[in-house]
Amino acid sequence: MPASRELPAEDAKLVTLARAARARSQAVEGAAVRDDIGRTYAAATVALPSLRLSALQAAVAAAVSSGADRLDAAVVVSAADELSAEDLAVLADLAVPTVIGAAPDGTPRPGAPRGLGRSGT
Repeated sequence: MPASRELPAEDAKLVTLARAARARSQAVEGAAVRDDIGRTYAAATVALPSLRLSALQAAVAAAVSSGADRLDAAVVVSAADELSAEDLAVLADLAVPTVIGAAPDGTPRPGAPRGLGRSGT
């Protein structure tokens, strides 16, 4: 990652987890979230005939189904420059304070993903 946008270690770990989830399934997106006690959850886009979830929706579903009710951070790795309205709604539901968008190579994008009024570091 470029030195101009160095992330804290915990956030860099989320980028690594999101990239790995994306690569493992060769998905469009990868996402990772961290809950308020430090547990991490990673997921990739789910695109089945009967089920479609963005990577962020899948990661949040894993966290919430494991008992998390607060998230401290979320990372989405994607070629897209902005999050969908559905992803923005998921982040708003849980009032996630740190949201980081990253390119497929892991380079963090400056500021918050478009449509989001808060940013990562």
